[in-house]
Amino acid sequence: MFGYIYVNEQELKVREYAAYRSFYCGLCRNLHQRYGRMAQMMLNYDLTFLALLLTGVYEPETLQETHRCAVHPMKKHPMVMNDAVSYAADMCVLLSYQKLRDDWTDEHKQTRRAAAAMLKSAYAKVSVRYPRQTHAVEKNIRLLHEAERKDRRDIDYVSGLTGHFLEEIFVWKKDAWEEDLRVMGFFMGKFIYLMDALEDIEKDRKNGNYNLFSEYGKVWGTQQEEKIRAILMDMMTQASRAFERLPVLENAEILRNILYSGVWCKYAAIKNVGDLKAGKGKDARKRKKKNGQ
Repeated sequence: MFGYIYVNEQELKVREYAAYRSFYCGLCRNLHQRYGRMAQMMLNYDLTFLALLLTGVYEPETLQETHRCAVHPMKKHPMVMNDAVSYAADMCVLLSYQKLRDDWTDEHKQTRRAAAAMLKSAYAKVSVRYPRQTHAVEKNIRLLHEAERKDRRDIDYVSGLTGHFLEEIFVWKKDAWEEDLRVMGFFMGKFIYLMDALEDIEKDRKNGNYNLFSEYGKVWGTQQEEKIRAILMDMMTQASRAFERLPVLENAEILRNILYSGVWCKYAAIKNVGDLKAGKGKDARKRKKKNGQ
């Protein structure tokens, strides 16, 4: 459920990438300071996007500090601190706890169960502070488990469950910008769910787990791939249109990089793995070697 909303680093200017990293590092520090080491380990790029987006919409008072961290102890790094980053950290705890519990349910890995137990106290604090978002996540994950047990194959319905709880997370404040933020969250949530299903399709087949695409047979290099990509493109088009209606000036180009390019870098990476497993990528490499490329 995480790791699909990332930048295309190659297309960012140096100052833009530095700004992006300052939000990522600020979110990391916020998680550690407020919720401890386990929460910090749940750091992800998807919530960094949310922190950037909400900062751009609401322009909260922002401080930029420099600190060393355990991962990079030799040099101080810029870190952004504001209320939008704190909110993104809270939502990271909320989603990570549910993701760990979901992994435990699906795979019965004791490490996931133990990690969820370590986040339980932080989750309880967040759930009290944000009951609307917590209710949406818990309700739709419950419905998602029910859909998986019944082996439902309705793409709109199943992916829409993730969309419904992510739209509540994108709505930080009930105001004039709520509708467009809600649209962004809904369609990006659907996109994330389908990307996750695509990435896990072979693993889920092997383990006998539910996957929305498991009955598609071969996906990569077929009409099924074209169909799925068209659905994904429509979802990101809807999210991007909503973004363009928002009053975002600060870091707008970084956000556009993610929406228009970064998410497709992840898609390309998943496709490359799929092609290799299908033998297509391996053959392509052989042809290049034969041709001296």
